[in-house]
Amino acid sequence: MNSIVEAGTTIALAIVGLAIISALVSKNANTTGVIQASASGFGNSLGEALSPVTGRGATPNLSYPSSVGGYTTTLGSGFGS
Repeated sequence: MNSIVEAGTTIALAIVGLAIISALVSKNANTTGVIQASASGFGNSLGEALSPVTGRGATPNLSYPSSVGGYTTTLGSGFGS
């Protein structure tokens, strides 16, 4: 029974891995926007978790790169700004 669960998990992870790779190399992918959104989300979560220790209220950063037609206009905008 354990080998069946292991085989199913391996197949599921392979499918998810293939989906991630195909999304990153697709011509229609907005990879920069996705990376920026996940980095912003992680930063918001980290700030919220540290707010009791630092004593500062956490203000979420909801800014994302500006886009025209679904594509980012400048690479890297939003990370340091």
